[in-house]
Formats: sequence, structure tokens, C-alpha cells
Amino acid sequence: MSSLSSELDYAWPGGANVAVSLTFDVDAEAGWLGVSEAYARRLTTLSEGRFGIVRGTPRILALLARHGIRGTFFIPGHTAGLYPDTARAILDGGHEVAHHGHLHLRSDKISEQDQRDEIERGLAALVSAGAPRPVGYRSTSWELTPETFDLLLEHGFDYDSSCMGDDRPYWETWAGRRILELPVHWSLDDWPRFGWTIDKGGNAADPAEIYVSWLDEYDLARAERRHITYTTHPEVIGRGQRFAQFERLVETLAGEDDVWFAPLAEVATHVRPVLERS
Repeated sequence: MSSLSSELDYAWPGGANVAVSLTFDVDAEAGWLGVSEAYARRLTTLSEGRFGIVRGTPRILALLARHGIRGTFFIPGHTAGLYPDTARAILDGGHEVAHHGHLHLRSDKISEQDQRDEIERGLAALVSAGAPRPVGYRSTSWELTPETFDLLLEHGFDYDSSCMGDDRPYWETWAGRRILELPVHWSLDDWPRFGWTIDKGGNAADPAEIYVSWLDEYDLARAERRHITYTTHPEVIGRGQRFAQFERLVETLAGEDDVWFAPLAEVATHVRPVLERS
């Protein structure tokens, strides 16, 4: 059960009224290979995933550096192994690297053993790429299962960022156990707006909509003195007209004097004692 903002005083650092986390799912080719092995020979589709490495992530890192903002990058193990230079660039920028599976397999579609393999192979690949052992996890397609829930606790993760039971930090519970949840939502994700495939079609939203709706969410979060997480994918948000609107949003928020930009790991450390006292 979550607590209402009126019941909690998060006392954000620096007297901020709102905490903002910019998060990025660096799926690259794993985003497709995890759907089906058939994508291994679909070179055009794989190249779109690779765009996130070649162009999207560098644009994001440059934007964050200009404003002195540190974000959280959820990297599948496959991506970290295939693109170690990208992982190092993210770490060199002072950003958090968090766990996002290994081959981007959906937990609800694979066996319990495969879920374990996704956790453990992903951990090993991130460490091999030079990342500190990650403390945060985000499930593929935001579908967390009881088995993966238990694996997160077994492997000592500090927080999860896959569920949608509140719009501020809370305890996600299963079978009498709990994990700190830093929630997400489809409305705060770029993929539902812009994701498109040749097989199933998709959406082609007005890029300016992301600025308007995400700024509205920020304004409410600020009024409620809570935390907000934005989720983007470098191969999606890194495209020119979309990136222009994301850049516009970041510049608007960075111009405020009462916002705390923080990686999710720092938010987790800050809110845990507040929730434990509530």
C-alpha cells in the first residue's frame, strides 16, 4: 500500500519541491532479438535498434552533460557486451547503470530458469563491462512476475522500477515480501507514442505532445512535492524531431530552481527511510 504525498515529507535535497529521474532503456538489438530469433536476419530492424547506440545515446549524454544532470540507464546484458564503449561512456558521465535483463526476454513469457538466467547473465555482463554491481532493476516490457520478484530479493536489489501501483515511491508486495518500487507508467514512456513496426504498425504521435503532457505531469508532481520518472529509449527519443521536444522539456525543467534531478539509486536511498517510518 502506498502513502499519499500529504502524509509524507520527502524533504528533497536542497529544499527542492520535486524530484525528477530521467531514465533510458538502452535496448539496441536486444529489443528485437528478445522477441524472436527470426530477427537475427532482419538487418533493417536490427539497424534501427543500433541507431540508439550510434546516435541516440550520444545525443542524450551530451544533453545531460550540458545541464549537469545524472540519469539512470537500464542496459540489457547483451547490449553491454556488444557495446562496451557505450557502457563506459555512460559510466564516465557519472550516470547510474541498472539492470534490464540480458536478452530483453519478457519474464511472463519464459520459464523460471530462463528468468534466473536473465538476471544472472545480465548481472555478469554489466560487471564485465565495468559497471558497479547494479542496485536497480527494470523488467522487460514492465512485466514483473512472482519468480523474478523473488530473484530480485535473492540477489539483493535495492529497488525495482517496473510497476504502476502509485505515482510516487511505494512498497510493491508479493506473498508477504516487499521491494522498494520507483513506479513507471506508459503515459510517461516514449514507446507507446512512437513505437512502430512493419509487422504490427504502431503510432506516430505529434512530437510536441510529449513536451506538453510531460510538463503537465511535472507541474502536478511539483505541487504534490513528489518524485517523477520519465522513461525513454535512445533509438526512439534520439530521432531528430522527438529529441528536439525532449531537449526542450529538459531545458525547461533545468531552468527551475526547486527541482532535484537524481538517478533512481539516489532516490531509493533518500526515500527508503521516509517510507519505513510511514
